[in-house]
Amino acid sequence: MCGGAGCASLPLTTMTFLLLRRAAPLLLTSALALTAVPGQVAAQEVPPTPEAAPPTPAPLASAPAPLASGANLRGLWIDAFGPGLKTRAQVTQTVNDAARLGVNTLFVQAIRRADCLCLKASVPAVTDPDLPAGFDPLREVTAQAHARGMRVIAWVSVTGVANTTVPNSNPAHVMRLHGPDAGANSWLARRPNGTWLEGRDAWLDAGIPAAAEYMTQAVVSLVRNYPVDGVQLDRIRYPDGEVWGYDAKTLARYRAETGRAGTPATGDPVWAAWKRQQVTNLVRRITLESKALRPDLWVSAATITYQTAPRAGDLVAFRRTRTYGDVLQDWPEWMRAGLIDLNVLMNYKRDALPEQADWFDGWNAFALSVRARPDGAQAAVAAGTAMYLNDPAVTAAQARRSVQAGMGWVGYSYRTPTADVYGQRQAAGQGLNAVQAVLSAPGMPLERPLRWTDAPPTVRGLLGRVTGTAAPGNRTVQAWQGGQVVAEALTDALGYYGFAALPPGKTEVRVSGQRWADTIPERGVVRLPDLLVRDTPPLPALPAGR
Repeated sequence: MCGGAGCASLPLTTMTFLLLRRAAPLLLTSALALTAVPGQVAAQEVPPTPEAAPPTPAPLASAPAPLASGANLRGLWIDAFGPGLKTRAQVTQTVNDAARLGVNTLFVQAIRRADCLCLKASVPAVTDPDLPAGFDPLREVTAQAHARGMRVIAWVSVTGVANTTVPNSNPAHVMRLHGPDAGANSWLARRPNGTWLEGRDAWLDAGIPAAAEYMTQAVVSLVRNYPVDGVQLDRIRYPDGEVWGYDAKTLARYRAETGRAGTPATGDPVWAAWKRQQVTNLVRRITLESKALRPDLWVSAATITYQTAPRAGDLVAFRRTRTYGDVLQDWPEWMRAGLIDLNVLMNYKRDALPEQADWFDGWNAFALSVRARPDGAQAAVAAGTAMYLNDPAVTAAQARRSVQAGMGWVGYSYRTPTADVYGQRQAAGQGLNAVQAVLSAPGMPLERPLRWTDAPPTVRGLLGRVTGTAAPGNRTVQAWQGGQVVAEALTDALGYYGFAALPPGKTEVRVSGQRWADTIPERGVVRLPDLLVRDTPPLPALPAGR
């Protein structure tokens, strides 16, 4: 998602003939896009094209029966890089505008850069002179949105923790305690040469155990202290560039857990797979810790969709994408294993470029094709679209195509609802009115009010930990039901493991020669006692000739 210093103004002109072409049924072609948001590469410039009147929208195709989970989601991202959440009056205006627009869910930026627009998180509050003392934006927006019948998802930047142009001044902030000058106590993701800035941003390394624990507890603190309907994990990945993870602590863990010596090359596939697993482990731990508190909580991720999409169902092709190989997100696996309930694609494309229009439809099709889980449930899927890169007609066309495909829709963002607002050529209120006019037209996704009342597909799970060894991570854990293996996972750096898509019933866990049987409930997360593992030292080699 975009906000603040990470966004550069991009020109855009209307491409009505493309909108007419896109009014046809969904084109299932390849696609993934470059975006102009913090943590992502910049979108391509759009060539100038003639302007024309927007097309008259055709009626929506009949929705599938029954509707897929999440198909009724109509959402709006509310970012914290400008006005909208900083005072009670701003919150009231934001909620009123969202209700008038007709959305049913607000994705509210809560933890922005390891600081919170709230007062009861494990991370410090945002330091901003525009925030009145004692004011809790997250509590206020949740109360007001709930009163209007809207859900609130607390949006969290997980690994992205700082921007050097606007540092948090609280001495308890992670950059002051575990930043670049903290020596062995630094938690930052680093390149092979030790540098840590990606542009002006700093990121935590998911491979550092203490950093992973810090990130987990930040999200859990929101779940514990606020009546939000869900959490959304943003920047749940490594930075762009395939060259991160070279902190000495991360390398030491990698060597201990894999038995490989030396410093891995940036393109080493074993190294990439190990780092990718650290991100998945972090998602798993956050989800199960959150569901242990509130099984009815929606856990969402804002996921990467760079450039050309794989064909529907083609996981082999997905593993050749930058999503999987560069930023190390395996979100199809997160969906399959029940680690996220809702995948909101950051499908930030511009229909003015024909290839990007195809990229948009291709990523939607691929995500829908991989939502099935082994327990018979399905992950919910929504298309997140870049309102800030497009004119209102394009936003409406993309939202309409997404809804026709059976997905939900989320727009980025309330503060920059059109390319003209983003480029400072139009006031935000004018842009919002323009977007409302097209999205609420006959046959369009916000024509009539919809409630999103689905329950999340993951409502139970199992969470445990192995202890008693200096290297508890990267151990295979099996779940057995009915005398057969039904799932496998790997332990994380602290020895945690878990499962989120198993049927209820008696389950046996086996790891490193230990086993424990328990019962997975219909709802809730069962916590197993710590399993003590002892690593047997290898037998010495026999003398030569014996």
